[in-house]
Amino acid sequence: MTTKELKSKSINYRKKILQYITVANAGHTGGSLSCTDILNVLYNKVLNVSPENFTSPDRDRYIQSKGHCVEALFVVLADKGFFPEEDLNTLCKYKSHYIGHPTKKVKGIEQNTGALGHGLPIATGVALAGKMDKKAYKVYTLLGDGELPEGSNWEAALSAAQYKLDNLCAIVDKNGLQITASTKDVCNTDPSDKKWEALGWAVKEVNGNDVEELIAAFNSLPFEKGKPSVIIANTVKGKGVSYMENQLKWHHGVPNKEQYELAQKELDESLLTL
Repeated sequence: MTTKELKSKSINYRKKILQYITVANAGHTGGSLSCTDILNVLYNKVLNVSPENFTSPDRDRYIQSKGHCVEALFVVLADKGFFPEEDLNTLCKYKSHYIGHPTKKVKGIEQNTGALGHGLPIATGVALAGKMDKKAYKVYTLLGDGELPEGSNWEAALSAAQYKLDNLCAIVDKNGLQITASTKDVCNTDPSDKKWEALGWAVKEVNGNDVEELIAAFNSLPFEKGKPSVIIANTVKGKGVSYMENQLKWHHGVPNKEQYELAQKELDESLLTL
């Protein structure tokens, strides 16, 4: 898949994220839009995982720690053929498996997540199991910058370094905003790169909304042999829709009809400029 095709896919993913959040009248819009490019590159360029090999012990594992942004993950999994896309019309509906956080009842989901700070500890255990079983699979987990203050993350980070888990890659979706305020105003974890390095991780910082920078970072894994890797992906919350970008209210805001149509128009125009 070419860079242009990937960029086009990111825009179309964003269109569908907005479509299904609007249908459901629920969802975490801003954070789903900020991590879209990360998921796009992972599933279309990096991960050895598919509907056909999802039960294979040799598949790569992706665990979404920032589970509240599951809408982005659902859209990507549908595109990859894990389930029919029309299933997403039941998002957040009574008795639907497509709820507001990842659940293993949906094909393609590795772990139930949502309580923040759980993804990295689970990923660390899965990566350790891979080393013990002498498997070649890789483990990836996506964290939000707002969940970094959770102590379980740092316990897992220490353990991953202790066991030299260079088959593990954490990605931090650093969009700078969380539910009530900026991350700096709630519980500042900057300079996060220095903290990860101090705990024994190899670190790269990239523009997390630039597919080329993301591809280059993933292609250079592990960043250092014998160390787990972390990609600090600087992103824009609400990326792709001008009135949503860097706006706190779109953490879990749902567009009305006029806002939805404007967002789709902007995204369509973005496709024309590729």
